[in-house]
Amino acid sequence: FLRSALDKLNTVYRENRPNVYAGVDFERLRDDIAAGKDIALPQLHDLFEEFKDHAEKAGAQVHVARDAHAANTIIAGIAADNQVHHIIKAKSMTAEETFLNNHLEKKGYKVTETDLGEWIIQLRGEGPSHMVMPAIHLSRYQVGDLFAEVTQQQQDSENIDKLVKVARKELRPAYLEADMGISGANFAIADSGTLGLVTNEGNMRLVTTMPRVHVALVGFDKLLPNLKSALRILKVLPRNATGQAITSYVTWIKGANECLAAPDGKKIMHVVFLDNGRLTLAQDPVFAEALRCIRCGACANVCPIYSKVGGHKYGHVYIGAIGLILTLFYHGAENDRAIVQNCINCQACKAVCPVAIDLPHLVKKTYQAVLKTEGKKPVKNFILAKAMRNRKIFHFLLRQAYLAQKPLARQAPLIRHLPHFFEKKHGFRSLPVIAKHPFRDQWQGLAKPVAAPRYTIAFFAGCAVDFIYPEQGRAFLELLENQSVQVEFPVDQTCCGLPALMAAEEETAQEVARQNINAFASGKHDHIVTLCASCASHLKHNYLKLFALAEDKPAGLKAFTDKIVDFSSFMVDVLKLDGSLFVPRNQKTAYHAPCHLCRGLEIIDAPRLSLIH
Repeated sequence: FLRSALDKLNTVYRENRPNVYAGVDFERLRDDIAAGKDIALPQLHDLFEEFKDHAEKAGAQVHVARDAHAANTIIAGIAADNQVHHIIKAKSMTAEETFLNNHLEKKGYKVTETDLGEWIIQLRGEGPSHMVMPAIHLSRYQVGDLFAEVTQQQQDSENIDKLVKVARKELRPAYLEADMGISGANFAIADSGTLGLVTNEGNMRLVTTMPRVHVALVGFDKLLPNLKSALRILKVLPRNATGQAITSYVTWIKGANECLAAPDGKKIMHVVFLDNGRLTLAQDPVFAEALRCIRCGACANVCPIYSKVGGHKYGHVYIGAIGLILTLFYHGAENDRAIVQNCINCQACKAVCPVAIDLPHLVKKTYQAVLKTEGKKPVKNFILAKAMRNRKIFHFLLRQAYLAQKPLARQAPLIRHLPHFFEKKHGFRSLPVIAKHPFRDQWQGLAKPVAAPRYTIAFFAGCAVDFIYPEQGRAFLELLENQSVQVEFPVDQTCCGLPALMAAEEETAQEVARQNINAFASGKHDHIVTLCASCASHLKHNYLKLFALAEDKPAGLKAFTDKIVDFSSFMVDVLKLDGSLFVPRNQKTAYHAPCHLCRGLEIIDAPRLSLIH
């Protein structure tokens, strides 16, 4: 059921998302929000002081919690000071982060979640499996059985409306009995001391208005300079989270408002700002952009791994790609170690992120940080690093793999192969055998001088074309015949380095990058063309990131990355080839759009134009 439900979410979300962004310049809005967040993050101390000044003038009390324990202690203290017995809560990922419910219940308080999904998982003793839809892993029948147990009455699990009414009936008394309401906040507006809350259920307003005490637990990263910044985010948050142009409820709360349940007719209002590593993270030159996150949950919605295993396996508290990153900083390496390697680098999360977080890049950096924190590396990392740093050794191993595979291949075209050579758990993979004669060995017989060429290009084969699919390299050269293109093949080129980066071997990836940049350093090539989308994306974008903070950037780095072009773009956009050059075969062809072509390089049209021709 879990896979069925999440696959449906994944499919429906992808289909509906373009519709809700119709007429909206998503890329420009995304970049504007990201720029605004990046300006605000280094100023969190100042924004907090400004918020605190305005909020306290409006009657609220503002606190700072250094970590999760401090936040829980402050909130429990507020409950004790106000003789609270029953607490109601609106959905808050920040409260999940601190495990607030557990703390308050151990102190003897009755705590009731009022968001429908949160209430369901509270009754089951579970954490959320999605940041926006916490109970998405459960079927209506599981919920019906749960409600039957709670109410001691048989429920009609086929009728979702009736189940919702059961929840409403059970929760209504909690609002009336509660002494304290606890919420999170989507925005904390510095220049007015106002909190902004975005919800789809009316429970949030009941939680924040009916009890005499309201406590808002807010991360420092929710601070924004002004209302304009919040409204800009509001344009993307509901669209990205649930496919709505605007959410059902947008609530703004400033200070201690009127409350008839309070002794003096005024709400007892507290705002607790949680640090828990955020202020340090905001100063980090690499990871700071993770604090741009607006908790839309879209990175989980499109993730192929999440759709197979769900949030309880693909997260600790925070779910999806952002959860793989934040878990390290909020809950430690020991809790991140088991989940951070789940990313397959498809970059779907990066494509839909409404605040332009480079999630795949940060996930790789997070894995590297986890290994550094633990102070140990898997054996395969040492072997991989040793092999890939030396091109001759690496290529020697690939050549020997051709001989080693013979007893296993048994003349069949499929078998396991590098770069998964060192991982037994990948034994289920069926992939092509290593070629007897790699492309580099065939090059001398294929190279042809071209008189007065229009373009001189260098061909980057990568491991796959060089050692597994040399026939693809030959086909590429055939396509270029009569196109006045001089092709060169620098034999000192090696693996692009992506496997090393995925294994968190960044130093190895840097060394491999230097080797490739040197191999293509002649500077006389108009373009460097590759058939592999993963290689192209890595060469063009990740090489720049690998050396972003390095003092000794390799000479010619930018010149090298600027020349990288994928096969389809070169053929369609550079050579301007059209259908008149090809003989129709009247055959149906299935086209697989590579993740790293569509998302890594943002190349959509060129290969499809080729197919049309």
